[in-house]
Amino acid sequence: MRDFGLGGRSTVSLFSRGLAIKDASGTSQPYLAETLPQLNTDSWRVLPDGGMETTYRLRPDLTWHDGTALTSEDWAFSWRVYQVPELGHAGASPIDRIMGIDTPDARTLVIRWKQPWAQAGMLDVTDQTNFPPLPRHLLEEQFGRANWDGFVALPYWTVEYIGQGPYRLDRWEIGSFLEGSAFDKHSLGRPLIDKVRVMFIADANAVVANLLAGETQITVDSPLAFQQGMIVRREWAPRNVGTVLVYPVFYRWLVVQQRAEFANPRSLRDIRVRKALAHSIDKSALNEALFEGEGIMADSPISNNSAFFSLVDRATAKYPYDLRMTEQLMTEAGYTKGGDGTYQSAADGRFSTELSVLANVQNQQELGIVGAGWRQLGFDVGEIVWPQAYGQDSQLRNTHPGLSGTNGPGGPDAVLDYGVATLPRPENRWLGSNRGGWTNPEFDRLAGTFNSTLVHEERNQILAQLVRVLTSDAAYISLWFNPTVTAYVTGLTGPGVVPPDGDVAWNVHLWQYQSPRS
Repeated sequence: MRDFGLGGRSTVSLFSRGLAIKDASGTSQPYLAETLPQLNTDSWRVLPDGGMETTYRLRPDLTWHDGTALTSEDWAFSWRVYQVPELGHAGASPIDRIMGIDTPDARTLVIRWKQPWAQAGMLDVTDQTNFPPLPRHLLEEQFGRANWDGFVALPYWTVEYIGQGPYRLDRWEIGSFLEGSAFDKHSLGRPLIDKVRVMFIADANAVVANLLAGETQITVDSPLAFQQGMIVRREWAPRNVGTVLVYPVFYRWLVVQQRAEFANPRSLRDIRVRKALAHSIDKSALNEALFEGEGIMADSPISNNSAFFSLVDRATAKYPYDLRMTEQLMTEAGYTKGGDGTYQSAADGRFSTELSVLANVQNQQELGIVGAGWRQLGFDVGEIVWPQAYGQDSQLRNTHPGLSGTNGPGGPDAVLDYGVATLPRPENRWLGSNRGGWTNPEFDRLAGTFNSTLVHEERNQILAQLVRVLTSDAAYISLWFNPTVTAYVTGLTGPGVVPPDGDVAWNVHLWQYQSPRS
């Protein structure tokens, strides 16, 4: 959910902020709030009926970019807007978790929750906790008319946007650029850079050219692929012109079809076969071929820059490249190699399946390497490249009979994607995230406990158990975190990456820039 359409997370951070913000360690800190709710205090109460209340106290003298006071009523109005089904956000977190909002005074916001939720005390503008205020003084009249097409078409959502972040929107040329100026009444103090200009450049090669020419000072929201980032690094490094950060955000894995009505061969439902396939992928070769050895290989959806990575990693079942283990597992599953070197079994015949990816250069390189490796080892694997438009065909992707490459944000939410509640079905229009159809009662029990546990240290322990069950059963084949790239020039100080979301501009109000031409 976004309250306007500027694009990626870091771009949004320039103009819109939430009650909280994650710092460089990934820890939530107050932003528009003066303090954050604390569990087991009057500011965060668990109620006898199973619900909760969290109380946020706003900073004094908050204002919108147009000078109007920003009050608790703006969050109450925001909730009223976002729970309208026709506007498309009613089923998204955290809106679907909120029972109601009370505003005892202009600086106090009391949120009543339907059930326990550990992130209720850190509402930000990130995907999982995104609850930005909306300016009641600008939108309430139009909202009251209940003309939803007209409401979403208001220029407020684009060129007339009014926010409360560190920069005020001055100009927006749709599809080209936007400009902003430092907001004097920003809640954490006036930004140190007076003006910003965000250019929207679709061609990564053009982004590289702008960086090398000194026309661009930083890239945000992933305009550079890894390969282009390495070009910039090689050009900059000898002259100490800038820094290229490489960090994990988007997780890449292979979905394995495990529903009896779709899986082909049916032995994909056999844990031994899934483990054999996992042991026969040479991730080192993939790393060298795709990422010049600088890729971030992964054994689970939890990235190595997460605060709880070590805990989870110790519980993770790993499948290193091991051809003897592959052969042993396939033998245990009833397979032997025929005269042509391909695995066959008395029960299922020739092991023949399909590996599919959506069309792009990196996906197709991955497909070629993995597919060729599997065929060389005795798995008859056909390669399918789907047009990008097929990514919107949920039924096709969720009923694919073999294996398919996919990616998305990592973290705990990616782990919970494998619960029985997220199974794609005809009745939910095939929109569930558990695309392979894997189910496990122990996993679902732990997921329920995780969702109702509020103490973060306890949640991390449960998360480790969830990953243990998920990986021990080889529910999927983990590949890597796609290396996300941010490049910035030496004269710019302050950028840093917040794990695991990758918000580069979280502290943009503290950035400073000294042009080499000055």
